Amino acid sequence: MRRRLFVAFCISITASLAAAQRADKLLIIHADDLGMAHSVNAASIKALESGAINSASVMVPCPWFPEIAAWARQHADADLGLHLTLTSEWAYYRWGPVLSKTLVPSLLDPDGYLHRTEAEAAAKIDPAEAEAEIRAQIARARAFGIRPTHLDAHMRTLHQNAALFGVLLKVAHDNGIPAAIPRAFASRSDFAPLIRPDDILIDGMPTISPSDSPAYYENLIRNLKPGLTELIVHLGYDDAELRAITIDHLNWGAAWRQRDFDVLRSDRFRRLLRESGVKLVTWRELSASR
Repeated sequence: MRRRLFVAFCISITASLAAAQRADKLLIIHADDLGMAHSVNAASIKALESGAINSASVMVPCPWFPEIAAWARQHADADLGLHLTLTSEWAYYRWGPVLSKTLVPSLLDPDGYLHRTEAEAAAKIDPAEAEAEIRAQIARARAFGIRPTHLDAHMRTLHQNAALFGVLLKVAHDNGIPAAIPRAFASRSDFAPLIRPDDILIDGMPTISPSDSPAYYENLIRNLKPGLTELIVHLGYDDAELRAITIDHLNWGAAWRQRDFDVLRSDRFRRLLRESGVKLVTWRELSASR
């Protein structure tokens, strides 16, 4: 009898949260690319500790992963996921897989690094090797003390086709970690059969482009619709390190990341969140409600 009452209570709570998701303006303010560089780590940590963002995801294969892992060990309550990484896009700042290159040859470009673009990666990598690599990234993160609250995909490489999307969901389900899934995927004939009823679907995943002005943020928040939105930002300081790394992608480089940081930390943006009736949520909270 007690068990039946407990189950009924859990179902009621889950239903209430699902109803709230439909009625309320739920927002995750999420920073990508932690672990990529010291500048990215420093700005993202500052934003997490000040409440400017409430979630982020980590790139395990990158050179500055140990630094963010050390911070994560000291901040176990931080909402940190994994930015599963199968590409290496910069001109001179490159990285390879976590696994031995002999085990995942299809993930490599002619220089021995991960492919530069998501299109190239999707066309060339073996899904079985992609699965082995992202499982290794999760295992490495856990070995360094990170307990990931969610999974997403750097440059959305694992969203490029059904085979790779299936790998993402298989690994997420096997590990009991929610994956970031745009709700639009549920209406795709190739993706929909892979999605389970208890998967978390995101109604909107906006990110600012280099051509957008800072007013983009204000318009986004003022016009936010009920449902779950994940605002994806990329934080960093406009310093020598980040300018050198992003030298071939200046529109997506250091100045762009500094702008994200400055806007989110501003009193104006915080006031706008309060005035707009937005409810901030984390992946940890969403996962607990499943």
